[in-house]
Amino acid sequence: MAVTSMANSSIRDFQKFNTMNAFLNLGFPVSYLVVAGGGGGGNPNPGSTIGAPGGAGGYRSSSGTSGGGSSGEGALILAKGVYSVRVGAGGSSVTAGSDSGFHTVVSSGGGRGGGNSLRAGGSGGSGGGGLGANGRTYSGGSGTTSQGYSGGTSSPGSPFIGGGGGAGAAGNTGGQGRSGVGVASSITGTSVTRAFGGASTGGTGGPNDPNSGNGGQQNGSGGSGVVIFTIPTQATVTFSAGVTQTSAVVGVNRVYTVTATSTTSETVTIS
Repeated sequence: MAVTSMANSSIRDFQKFNTMNAFLNLGFPVSYLVVAGGGGGGNPNPGSTIGAPGGAGGYRSSSGTSGGGSSGEGALILAKGVYSVRVGAGGSSVTAGSDSGFHTVVSSGGGRGGGNSLRAGGSGGSGGGGLGANGRTYSGGSGTTSQGYSGGTSSPGSPFIGGGGGAGAAGNTGGQGRSGVGVASSITGTSVTRAFGGASTGGTGGPNDPNSGNGGQQNGSGGSGVVIFTIPTQATVTFSAGVTQTSAVVGVNRVYTVTATSTTSETVTIS
């Protein structure tokens, strides 16, 4: 006797199986947050305790808001394969932060703050603040489109410094160097704000915590960056030996948080 019907549950399972196979063949949807290292703060003038704050590391996100007031860029679709990953270090005093990257998504290191040796702020993901000196005005560094904002320009004299640019706002011009705010992301399941401009005396800004992407305060280092990505739990993910990471399941995805890479040639393999 021929079989002429199937239970509804069997049909649904068959359709689900075919849909999953097509999904795996095309690639996995991958959401991401890539934050570069923050720029270092400026070194003070002789006889002064003031240096301009550094800019935040570049901030790129697939959803919500990216840096510089841009919308999220959309998820990647990644087939099984090997992809590059790197976490940028924060810049030391008067030094730019280092880039962070995940596959084709690269965020630029934050600009250094202005100091005795280099008074204008440096450009980067977000720009560093300018340092006022000798009755002159020095500009803040520019930010990178869709990653962060510019640093503030100084007023003549000292301590009238420009604030460091943040992923969410530009640094203030003159005054006590109020720096730009960061941007919040809930990619890990908890809202965390990263990529503030550097803190300054009498001003505002973020501390140079590891994996914050925050700019450095006067004469200090910026915070290191971070790479976070989510992928469906069906995928198998492994990393090269120089990658420091943690993971957790959030809903139907596993969230990987990469906090350090030993070299700029580290990888993640999806299988």
